[in-house]
Amino acid sequence: MTAAVLGSLHAGRVTSKAGRSRRHGRMKRYFYSSSIKQFLGQDANAVLGTLAANNPFTLEITQKAAWLEQICILQTALRGIEGQLYFEYSIPRMGRRIDAVLIIGPVVFVLEFKVGKDTFYVSDSDQVCDYALDLKHFHESSHARLIAPILVATDAPDIDNSIEFYNHQDNMIVPLRCNSGNLEKTIASVSELATGEPIEPSVWEAGRYSPTPTIVEAAMALYGGHNVVEISRSDAGATNLGVTSERVAEIIEQTSANKEKAICFVTGVPGAGKTLVGLDIATKHFDAESSLYSVFLSGNGPLVAVLHEALARDEVRRERERGEKLSKGKALSKVKAFIQNVHHFRDECLSDPRPPIEHVALFDEAQRAWNLQQTANFMKRKKGIADFSASEPEFLISCLDRHQDWAVIVCLVGGGQEINTGEAGIKAWMEAVETKYPHWKVYISPRLTDSEFDAGGLAFGPTGNVRHDEKLHLGVSMRSFRAEKVSQLVKDLLDLDIASARGGLLDCSKKYPMALTRDIDTAKSWLREKARGTERTGIVVSSQAERLRPQGIHVKAPMNPVHWFLGGKEDVRSSYYLEDVATEFHVQGLEVDWACRLGRRFEDYAGRLAALVVLGR
Repeated sequence: MTAAVLGSLHAGRVTSKAGRSRRHGRMKRYFYSSSIKQFLGQDANAVLGTLAANNPFTLEITQKAAWLEQICILQTALRGIEGQLYFEYSIPRMGRRIDAVLIIGPVVFVLEFKVGKDTFYVSDSDQVCDYALDLKHFHESSHARLIAPILVATDAPDIDNSIEFYNHQDNMIVPLRCNSGNLEKTIASVSELATGEPIEPSVWEAGRYSPTPTIVEAAMALYGGHNVVEISRSDAGATNLGVTSERVAEIIEQTSANKEKAICFVTGVPGAGKTLVGLDIATKHFDAESSLYSVFLSGNGPLVAVLHEALARDEVRRERERGEKLSKGKALSKVKAFIQNVHHFRDECLSDPRPPIEHVALFDEAQRAWNLQQTANFMKRKKGIADFSASEPEFLISCLDRHQDWAVIVCLVGGGQEINTGEAGIKAWMEAVETKYPHWKVYISPRLTDSEFDAGGLAFGPTGNVRHDEKLHLGVSMRSFRAEKVSQLVKDLLDLDIASARGGLLDCSKKYPMALTRDIDTAKSWLREKARGTERTGIVVSSQAERLRPQGIHVKAPMNPVHWFLGGKEDVRSSYYLEDVATEFHVQGLEVDWACRLGRRFEDYAGRLAALVVLGR
């Protein structure tokens, strides 16, 4: 029999309708806010003026007309109602803004307007659902509140809305649909059934926004102009992330100004945001004309391919919404210049002895670079170089050392994550610096001496050329949403600690829904029932699970990660279709929201426990 384990994590999958934002400073959360009473007393053009004044983007005629239409509709629909109104409320994690948020009594209304549309499209309903989910999960003041998403297709026909709740027991209504004429009735019907204490607008507005973006969402938001603090938790974790990113930027600027060379080691607990720090730096300096021109390098092929495609699509869409045309090919070329496969970067440096164009190289998962033997074997087998005598870290440092003036390498280091043969760990980087490049300054997290980073006996002590800096360690996991205790549950299962696992399962299931079934069709139905909006579903399997072929699942069948992770619900190649499956080599660093984990068929365990090893993101 096949055992399937199902897990969930929320993440929206929508994109921005505004153009590129300012790159520095925290963006204002809304363009307009006032009490409904004050709003009703204002002239529509005065409200429009406030929206335009707070809009940092190019104001298109179509956007101006849409705002005027929304203002007029709301000034009719909200007559006699007390509460608070926010126009263009920011969801930076998703790189979007909600058209309007209404705080009325104990209800948070989330409104998405489709001005001029005469049809209710599923994609539009998913969009407003995603907005509501974002507030429900990541906005502190909205967690326990009734959330009512409403899709307003202004020219659509009247329909009868029955108010239904999702079965997640989180007080969120299935998206309602109305036109410009019956919005008032729809708001009233929700307000009639709402119970609880009225929301104080100032308290709601002051609530912390604590997002946990997927790597794709984070990359798109950063590339679109948001800074790293906007798309991360606003508690101590976010402060740490912002401080680390700022410290790395300071080291780069200081090294440039002093015409020096430096290597910087950033450590962090799993899910702490090391990749976000690298992307934050790279997206600030991806202009080839910048003196701090940077490149983000990763050996994770599926991750690089998915990021290339996602960022290119998003850039084309944002340019189109600004009234500009940009071809997909040009967008891809631009993205590929600053996010590269580390092996492509290495090969380019092999063929060209000149210094690379970039002065700053950020290596994601630097501990997974190849050791001397693996590098030498590859060079002999693939490149015909019989006497190559450098490890991958040593060669990559030599490439940046070609610059006559200055250069910076930032190593983003995860602990205990070397998963393939020949991966050197962080020790190879340190050996190269200590033996071959002692003139390079070293900025190091004191945590690099911890056992999980396997730095061996080469952890530098503080000297004139070596500086220890606590700001280079990320100590708080950013991926805590729903999954804080899942890792402990998995450990208990692997240790066969049944008593602890039983208690852990009950504890985890309060936030992290799980189910065990031996029927693949039941598993697929469960996923589809649980997913809301554009929450992504997918089937994940072990690359060794070849005994799944009787179930119609062949793990060796080719799967394109770009289509699987980015394709929409209409794309038969996407994870949504629950047909193509992804192995551990496809999903490393990437996430789905509701995962079905198919286990191998073990004769000794009969699939009872083995399938529980991998859950959710």
